[in-house]
Amino acid sequence: MTLEATWSRLAARKVHGIAAVLLPFHDDGRVDWEGFEGHVVRTRDAGLDCAVNMDTGFGDLLGPDERGAVLDATRRALGPGPRFYAGAYADASADPEPAYARSVAEIERRGGVPVIVQCPAMHGMDAATKAGLYARVAGATAAGALGFELSPRFAPHGEIWDAETFARLVEIPELLGAKHSSLDRDVELARLDARDAARPEFRVYTGNDLAIDMVAYGSDYLLGLATFAPDHFAERDALLAAGNVGFLASNDALQHLGNVGFRAPIPAYKHSAAQFLHLCGRLAGDGIHPKAPHRPASERILLLDCALRLGLVDDRERAMRERVEPFLRDG
Repeated sequence: MTLEATWSRLAARKVHGIAAVLLPFHDDGRVDWEGFEGHVVRTRDAGLDCAVNMDTGFGDLLGPDERGAVLDATRRALGPGPRFYAGAYADASADPEPAYARSVAEIERRGGVPVIVQCPAMHGMDAATKAGLYARVAGATAAGALGFELSPRFAPHGEIWDAETFARLVEIPELLGAKHSSLDRDVELARLDARDAARPEFRVYTGNDLAIDMVAYGSDYLLGLATFAPDHFAERDALLAAGNVGFLASNDALQHLGNVGFRAPIPAYKHSAAQFLHLCGRLAGDGIHPKAPHRPASERILLLDCALRLGLVDDRERAMRERVEPFLRDG
């Protein structure tokens, strides 16, 4: 990819933004359903679509019944109409197709759009076999599905497709797009070029929380970072759609948050999200799934700087006293 080709993509454009919604927990390991539903509503009210049971929602750590409860809570929070997206899983099934079929049916029964999450059984498949599986799973949906390629840096069940696999997936009519989480600009730009040449309406949803400006080069987004501050993402998107140079400053502030929240070890970003939302008064606590990796309490000092930059906290001393220092003492 040449620099000239990259910069030629910069133009005002309307972005489809989806936030991968955090599933919050109480300290005793129970799901904070009130906090979750409230966050779903805030995300919708900000103007973003919601995606649940994704990596950000600990979808790989939940069982089928728990994922079903998340779907029910999402539908309850959104009411009967709005669209939402949800991860479809086959877990460790040796034969993933029936498992995907069951998961897709559960999502569509609640009015959701399935996002086909990778499973270990896919790792040994060649491009044609893998694309055939996606074609059958997506082809059985009522209104189409999204694919999801996830870097193993996020979770071991993920993998990044080779170019042949992606080219085959783009040709599947029922596959409406794919979330791309390689954290690699070069690979994502190559995805955009391949998409533009073969099927321009196929959406590439960036999952690169370390390069959220990919929306300026042709990607849409399905981001875990968007769950930290969905209203600010919506404001940034509106600036891009209007061709307003303020997009750059807005994006910079959000990218600062992304660089803090998604630094190594990357999977701990979910605890950063819970800490940040609690720091900003949007969750009652900062609990996460008990099997997920945690950040130290000192993370709050860095996150407070991010919140101040975004204007989500207006009194630094009070926030330090009430939302940072007690956790440093307890930690």
